[in-house]
Order: sequence, then structure tokens, then C-alpha cells
Amino acid sequence: MTGTASSEQPAGDDLPASVGDVAVPVAESGTRIASLDFIRGLAVMGILAANIVAFGQPFSAYMYPAAFLTPHGEAEGWMWVAQFVLIDGKMRGLFTLLFGAGLYLFMENAWAKGAGRGLQVRRLLLLGLFGLVHFFFIWRGDILFLYSVAGLLALLFIKLSAKRQLLLGVLGYLFGGLLYMGMGAAMEASASGAFGEEQVAEMEASKAEELAGGVLEAEIIRSGDYAEHVARNFTEHASDLAFTLFLFAFETLPLMLIGMALYRMGLFIGGLNQTKQRMWGWIGLLVGAAAHVPIALAARADGFDYYGTLAAFTGWSHFPRLAMTLGLAALLALWGRHAGGWLAQRVSAAGRAAFTNYLGTSVVMLFVFHGWAGGLYGELTRGELYVVTLLTCILMLAWSRPWLDRYRYGPLEWLWRCLTYGRLFALRR
Repeated sequence: MTGTASSEQPAGDDLPASVGDVAVPVAESGTRIASLDFIRGLAVMGILAANIVAFGQPFSAYMYPAAFLTPHGEAEGWMWVAQFVLIDGKMRGLFTLLFGAGLYLFMENAWAKGAGRGLQVRRLLLLGLFGLVHFFFIWRGDILFLYSVAGLLALLFIKLSAKRQLLLGVLGYLFGGLLYMGMGAAMEASASGAFGEEQVAEMEASKAEELAGGVLEAEIIRSGDYAEHVARNFTEHASDLAFTLFLFAFETLPLMLIGMALYRMGLFIGGLNQTKQRMWGWIGLLVGAAAHVPIALAARADGFDYYGTLAAFTGWSHFPRLAMTLGLAALLALWGRHAGGWLAQRVSAAGRAAFTNYLGTSVVMLFVFHGWAGGLYGELTRGELYVVTLLTCILMLAWSRPWLDRYRYGPLEWLWRCLTYGRLFALRR
């Protein structure tokens, strides 16, 4: 699953002057970091582009095109390749980096007021509750629960120096990559018969069970039986929460630590040499994209084999994805600091209301796809799902700016803030 995090911070993305002997960026109190809002806005729309298949088709179709309930031909196969190279995992990676930066921003404000980690712990526990509601009652592709748990773990390293946070993040990501590549290789070897026919039979049975479950869920969703849909999430998919924690643990926590470190080093506010930042940004983006291409083409040449596509997503693309994610972060941080046109302002507003836009998108998708509303689940091709993505992104851009012109926070940002501090905050400007 792909998912997101929120932009909610005390008084926005405020920059305190300093905290003890820790070197931090200096800016006037109350000033938002424009690049963070801008990147969040692009990421929350990009996450929808990644997730749209799992919204409108069985979950297995996210990686495995044969699970589509509509035709998936040559053109759709090339769309899979394009999405794999350009979108999948990169938007989640950007959001995770920004979540790490946001964790440190929040703690800067807490430290400046003489507080400790308690408020941040409460905030993350609340995020986990939002995630559980999202998972069971709206859409089980939730990532907020994962962010809650990983964020609590990241707090253990919050007072390390930026260099040590960066080192731990890189080492954790490296370990995760080796682990996931090993898992991918083992899956493909097992499916090809390297460990005997009995193992092949077991894997085929597991695949058939997964695909049959997707078809059954499609029937439930199409029927409009929301109660049965929720009940199935509780009875059949509650364990998915633990699996998601395992599957993404060595991506999410390391990226949060890297995000903390990059924020403290000045990536998002012009604290690094901009010429070098631009150069390394382009290198990361282009090298990472180039490394994705043969992985995607190999999956296509193999006919989008079930375990081959799974290995491509979870194993082989792990390191190229990091290069692209960091390259995008570097380039968008430079662009976002000065992007002031009408479209950029709306993108930034979508980023300021990213929590609302992330969860709100899932609610909109309920109305688009479930049988008791729009009834389009399993009816749209990959190309048509991208049209839904485009229209929903336009909706995000359309509402976020006018709302924030009148109100201090997005609706869910305001609710999360009030619950975190245990009091009501003024919403209107």
C-alpha cells in the first residue's frame, strides 16, 4: 500500500530560533517552510495516482495486472510500466521524508517551550487511531497506522546529531534493501520450482486464495453491503496491519530519520549549496529512473508474472526508489521555495491540508466506487482510473486554497490539533 502523512504542526511549519546546543535553521517565528507545503501537495496527489488501482480494483491488481476485473491489454501494460517507473513508491517516499522532517519541527517547538516528547507521543497515538478508523471503515490501504508506529520509534533517535540520524537512516534502508531483495529472490526461485514442486504448489495455492479473496471483496463492494465490507476488514484483514509494519518497517523508519537529518541540514530552506543540490537532485532522479526501467521491462517481458511483479515492487526497486525519492526531494525543495504562481499556490494549499486531502480522498473514493453510491468498482480500466485521479486532484486544488483563505487549518488538521492539545483552537481567521 501506498499511502501518506499529515502536515499538521503547532502553528504550522514554524521554525524556532534554536534549541539548546543543537544547530537548527533560523527563521522568523510563524513563517511556514514553503517547500514543505509544496512538496506535500504534489505528494498527496501523487499518492492518489499510485493508489487509484487499489481503490477501484482488487488490491492484488495494484501489482498484478491480471487481477483487474476489466481488460488489461498492451496499452495498459505500458501504463503499468510508466506508473512503476515514475510514481510507485516515490510519492510515499517523499511523504515519509516530510513526515520525519515534521516530527523534528514539532519537537523544535516543544523544546522551545520547555516541553519534552510527551505531546508528540500523544499526537502520534492519535494518528494511529485515525489510521485504524481509516483502515477498518474506509479503505484498508491506510498508511497512517504505520506512520504512527514508525514515528514513535523515530522519537528514540530524535536527539541524535543530524549526521548520526542520516547514518542510521541510510544503514537501516541498506539493511532493508538486502532483506527485501533476498525475499524477492526467494519468491521468484520458489515459484520457478527451485525448491521443489511441493513449494510451487503451495505458492500457487496462496496466489489463488489471494485472487479469489479479491473477487469476493469485489462482489461485496459492488453489492453495496457496507456492513459486510467492514466486517470482512475486521475478520479477514486485521492481521494486514502487522504485515504492513513488517513489509515497510525498513523503508519507513529509515526514511523518517533521513528526513529529520535533511531538514536539519537545510535541504528544505536553502541551507545547502544550491548548485550542488540541483546537480545531485538530477543525478538521483535520472539514475534512479534509469535503474527502474529494466526492472519494469523485465516484468513486462515475463507477462507480469504474479511473484515477479511482487518481487519488482518489494525487492528490486528498493534502492532505485531511494535515489529517485531523494532526487525529487532535492529538486522540489529548490523549486518549492520560489514557486509562487497561482497553480503553485494551490498545490501548496493542498499540502497544508494534506491530512484532510489524504483521508478525504478515501471518502470520495467510497462514493465513486462502492455499490451504494457510484458503483464503479471493478468497472473502470486503468486509463479510466487515471481520469478519476485527475478529476480528484482538481478537486483538491479547487477547495484547499479557498478554505485556507478563510480558516487557519484544514478540517482534520484542526481536529487533530485540538485532540493533541486537549482544547479548542480558533478555526476562522
